Amino acid sequence: MSDSTASRRPFDEVDAQAIAAIRGLGIDAVEKANSGHPGLPMGAAPMAWVLWSRHLKTCPSDPDWPDRDRFVLSAGHGSMLLYALLHLAGYPVSLDDIRDFRQWESRTPGHPETFATPGVEATTGPLGQGAGNSVGMAIAERALRARFPGLVNHRVFALVSDGDLMEGVACEAASLAGQLGLGRLVWLYDRNDVTLDGPASLSFSVEDVAARHRALGWHVQTVADGNRDLDGIDAAIAAAVAEAERPSLIVVNTTIGYGAPNKAGTSAAHGAPLGADEAAAAKAALGLDPGAAFAVPETVRERCADRAGHGKAARNAWYARLAHARAQAPERAAEFERRLENGLPAGWDEGLPAFGPEDRLATRDASGKAMNALAARIPEFFGGDADLSCSTKTALNGLGSQSASEANGRNLHYGVREHAMGAAANGIAYHGGFRTFASTFFCFADYMRPSVRLAALSGLPVVYVWTHDSVGVGEDGPTHQPVEHLMSLRAMPNLHVVRPADANETVEAWRHALLRTEGPTALVLTRQKVPTLTTPERAAGLRCGGYVLRDPESAPRAVVIATGSEVSLAAAAAERLDTEGLGVRVVSLPCWELFEAQGPAYRESVLPAGIPRVAVEAGATLGWERYVGSGPVVGVDRFGASAPGAEVAARLGLTEDTVCAAARSVVGR
Repeated sequence: MSDSTASRRPFDEVDAQAIAAIRGLGIDAVEKANSGHPGLPMGAAPMAWVLWSRHLKTCPSDPDWPDRDRFVLSAGHGSMLLYALLHLAGYPVSLDDIRDFRQWESRTPGHPETFATPGVEATTGPLGQGAGNSVGMAIAERALRARFPGLVNHRVFALVSDGDLMEGVACEAASLAGQLGLGRLVWLYDRNDVTLDGPASLSFSVEDVAARHRALGWHVQTVADGNRDLDGIDAAIAAAVAEAERPSLIVVNTTIGYGAPNKAGTSAAHGAPLGADEAAAAKAALGLDPGAAFAVPETVRERCADRAGHGKAARNAWYARLAHARAQAPERAAEFERRLENGLPAGWDEGLPAFGPEDRLATRDASGKAMNALAARIPEFFGGDADLSCSTKTALNGLGSQSASEANGRNLHYGVREHAMGAAANGIAYHGGFRTFASTFFCFADYMRPSVRLAALSGLPVVYVWTHDSVGVGEDGPTHQPVEHLMSLRAMPNLHVVRPADANETVEAWRHALLRTEGPTALVLTRQKVPTLTTPERAAGLRCGGYVLRDPESAPRAVVIATGSEVSLAAAAAERLDTEGLGVRVVSLPCWELFEAQGPAYRESVLPAGIPRVAVEAGATLGWERYVGSGPVVGVDRFGASAPGAEVAARLGLTEDTVCAAARSVVGR
């Protein structure tokens, strides 16, 4: 909550000095790096200072204190604003770090990164993503507070720009926040009416952003003069904090590059250094010494130290409440702490479904059964889909839904908002306390790609459930039939793409996804039914990424590698080839990333050198040369067609005959 003592104190010369210091640090860092965005830190410094000095509940000496307020700089190009704030507040971001702005392995990269800088709550590069992250954080805060009311009580603030609010992801996220009534969420909109190419009027002049957000169910205020009206900013934030039922947008009119005599209010201040002469003139206009770089008055440091003391007191009071909870309700306190550490409860994977040869079902159906078994044992298992749970089988049955009046539901109805879903899922993971999933058709994973990439970059354990995984979708046609998606996503570092072959591999895929905490996992699942080829014990080979599913009685003369629904096709072809005296090994390779992480001895045991190989996958063949060299790949290098799935597969060559012919070809038959 806001600090009432600080809020009652009139703004004074020290506040003016602090705002000038933030602006000066932004100017100096960008000039030294000869790269960056000085305009936003110069224009947004007043609102940022008011928020951080009077309202934001943080503890710089304990940056990860669980009940801190979250601040997300969605306009990540203005990163020097955040680094200046972190430095002044007392986080471990030194002046030397600021001098190293945008340099190799510095704590002050060009855009904020959670893994690089203490106090950064979200990795915000692509515009709009941080706005979506903040919605996910607010969802997580509310849901966690509902379960642990004495231990969770904080807010989420984000600073958004014109560019953020132009992006569709931010609009989707705002719509979701209004639908859910996220009263702990506040966006500060830095409305400077300038974009990189020029005035915002070139592309963003007819829309009434305030009216749009009101229509989406937000509480909206405007500060006419965000350059000087500190009292107005303070009052608007206080009113937003007091609003309990709706998310809040504060439109703050500012001047980009404020203080620069020739570049203020223009795109020249947006994405390039001011230049030595303009920087000196700007500093003089702001009351700073043009000859002193990276300067912070001692009075400002004293004020910031006092504010840090308030944060430390709040943090200590919270730990006292946690100690009381440990004494009075030890099981509940232990669950809370375990959840924040991403640990799983004892016995979490007991009772998972097992399938036998009599079971023939789509891997999406097997996934749904596994998810509900997991949800019964993991209270933090929580997520949703893009209005597709009936198709993706991701509903957690009987566990309720999130809404404006219900925070305990375990199902999140994201609606047809894949962009926001991906960003919000990241926000839930950034916040902590939940293991979350997001689901849609695999073809629409493209709508989520920026957020998936940021999850991989930031090491977030989000699980993606992507179904309808191939041309096997059938009648919906090529618009809904993924072709290039598997390979394009395998190219993304730190994303595990898992395409299980059958129901038991699907259960094992879920086990892997929840054990993995250092990055996201994608489960790519079929709509069409597939036979059960494995036992649960055999399916455990998925943990190594790939394993021998079938061997001939004699030494294999060829290896057929497959994923997903094509594993059963490979197995059927191998049975036929056995009758011809051509012994074939079948390898299920559901996760390339896991397989590559194994040692060379294991990989050699599965794919021995010197035995020719064939690959089978209902997707683009590009990339399979890693495993088959110049050997044949039975795949799909074109868009699909609208027809029954079996017919589409047959017409595109995904048949036993084609696989058999490919295997014969590599052994010279």
